[in-house]
Amino acid sequence: MLPSQALLPAVVFALTALQALASDTFIAAVYEHAVILPDPTQEPVSPDSALALMNKNMDVLEGAIKEAAQKGAHIIVTPEDGIYGWRFTRESIYPYLEDIPDPMVNWIPCTDPSRFGPAPVQERLSCMARNNSIYVVANIGDKKPCNSSDPKCPSDGRYQYNTDVVFDPQGKLVARYHKYNLFRSETQFNYPKEPEAVTFETPFGKFGIFTCFDILFYEPAVVLVSKMQVDTVLFPTAWMNVLPFLTAVEFHSAWAMGMRVNLLSANTHNINMAMTGSGLFTAEGPAAYHYDSATEEGRLLLAELSTHPRLSPTYPPATNWSLYATSIKKFPGGNDTFLGAVRKDMFTFSELRHKAGNYTVCQGDLCCHLVYQMSKRKGEVYVLGAFDGLHGSLIKYHWQICTLLKCPSTNLSTCGQPVQTAQTKFEMFSLSGTFGTSYVFPEVLYSGVQLAPGEFEVLRDGRLKSKHGTSKPLITATLFGRLYEKDLPHPLRTSL
Repeated sequence: MLPSQALLPAVVFALTALQALASDTFIAAVYEHAVILPDPTQEPVSPDSALALMNKNMDVLEGAIKEAAQKGAHIIVTPEDGIYGWRFTRESIYPYLEDIPDPMVNWIPCTDPSRFGPAPVQERLSCMARNNSIYVVANIGDKKPCNSSDPKCPSDGRYQYNTDVVFDPQGKLVARYHKYNLFRSETQFNYPKEPEAVTFETPFGKFGIFTCFDILFYEPAVVLVSKMQVDTVLFPTAWMNVLPFLTAVEFHSAWAMGMRVNLLSANTHNINMAMTGSGLFTAEGPAAYHYDSATEEGRLLLAELSTHPRLSPTYPPATNWSLYATSIKKFPGGNDTFLGAVRKDMFTFSELRHKAGNYTVCQGDLCCHLVYQMSKRKGEVYVLGAFDGLHGSLIKYHWQICTLLKCPSTNLSTCGQPVQTAQTKFEMFSLSGTFGTSYVFPEVLYSGVQLAPGEFEVLRDGRLKSKHGTSKPLITATLFGRLYEKDLPHPLRTSL
């Protein structure tokens, strides 16, 4: 006898779980979504209008989820703001929010939708997961009432949170995360009172989750990996690409390599706001990635990843990021330096005046060392740069950066400004620095904003080296360090 329709999702989930348990790998998916945006308004729309807009986006997401499941994916991550977009004030976003309970309540919205009041978005996401027997990760908005007994209660009597939710293949809510590090434009949301370290177990590893800007901070990003020992991080994001160091695919790939975990990064897609770049990134480099600044189309990516990366025989060894650089004296020659701005950060640069050479540049406590050999010098200007200081506006955080960087023109005053194309290849480069942190992220970016998987390596003594020269012209080779202990306090901490 065939199982009843009601039991079918549970049977499929059980078979999927057994299959995952028998394997050292799993199939993951991310979807880069071209979000359908609401019309800008200062006033709230009706709940029906808000739900109609969200259903249009969920129609697209459901198609991607079905396709991913049909291709064998066990989990899919969708983007931050992927269901209702942005362009909101605190008041105008309210009709889009739902009350999202703590996952400890053991709730399947698909089968019990009204248990916690109206929750049509959670119901539909839960059914997407249940009907396709796949973990579904989505970003929505949570609302929580408060009153005068809470001294932090906003004047409108509620907290509003940028929130990630995860539904398992039975449709059960298994994770809820409130974004802790809000970007400067997210005035429609509140900070949670404490940073959350959200994890959950699956048949194919331990997962953690956070959102977009969170990736740059100790809490929750480093806590999840270093203290909670997750295998894979789920990362809904709405990332606006900023060359030369903070394009989505570049930094997210580097973060996965530096932290030595899987990162499933799903970005929104909006070329007018420079939003693109998603991927499935591992400790050994990108398994799949997508960067498209030309079209308005979404993209589904899938890849087979290690269930427990730390147990893999190819898992990279730990790196002492300052060992090599602190063991050598400054290289002679070519050390005339000048200051140049990367956005608002003043780097110390030295021009690479020859086809090959050894260079040292220092700023603050950081000295950066470079050995290089160009294949052919194409009349382009490259510099070695160092930065050691605070970055940011509302939230200030400490960077230490060593970079081999192409300038937009032969005018040195342009060095540090964005550039996407190059003509010069390198036969070799070796970049290192006297970092004061063990959290350093290696990046190599080629012309056209392309990654270089398999073409560079990080040695245990902290050197970022090309393996056999660059197959494409080079934009940047960078060691991006985060000195978390020198960060200024989180805005919530300063307001207590």
